[in-house]
Amino acid sequence: MKMFNSYPNLLVLAIALALSFSVPLKAQDQPQDFLNAHNRARVSVGVSPLMWSQTLAAYAQAYAEKRRDCGLFHSGGPYGETIKVHIIDFSAEEFVSFFLNQKSDYDYTTNTCRAGKSCDGYKQVLFRKSVFLGCAKVKCNNGGFFAICSYDPSVILSERPF
Repeated sequence: MKMFNSYPNLLVLAIALALSFSVPLKAQDQPQDFLNAHNRARVSVGVSPLMWSQTLAAYAQAYAEKRRDCGLFHSGGPYGETIKVHIIDFSAEEFVSFFLNQKSDYDYTTNTCRAGKSCDGYKQVLFRKSVFLGCAKVKCNNGGFFAICSYDPSVILSERPF
């Protein structure tokens, strides 16, 4: 049997093998990944780091399980929260960066978002009075991903975050 006798077959195999190692695979995000991403952002604006809360993580996980439909809806619960849905997997760092990118839509002087824009997630990630964090991410039924981070205390939108 001549399985890999020809040069083209070996070349195709080598390329396929190389590509399989070059495509990054996202590992399941750990609590520390979410915490580190948040705290790097908070330290950069002079805000105290958050502490991980198993209570908030359990709350976030329970709500994420309900959102396996990838519906982008807030829980309406007792905590502040940021939520994100995407068709491909994303890391904890990318999750936090998504909200930090709202900075360009936030006016610190007036403590408002630009007309027609959202910056509440930016304010929540950096809110100086938030102490605890808990996050969860699930793969949705449609193959997308839903993530939520819960914060205690919640952002007070009428206050500047830092």
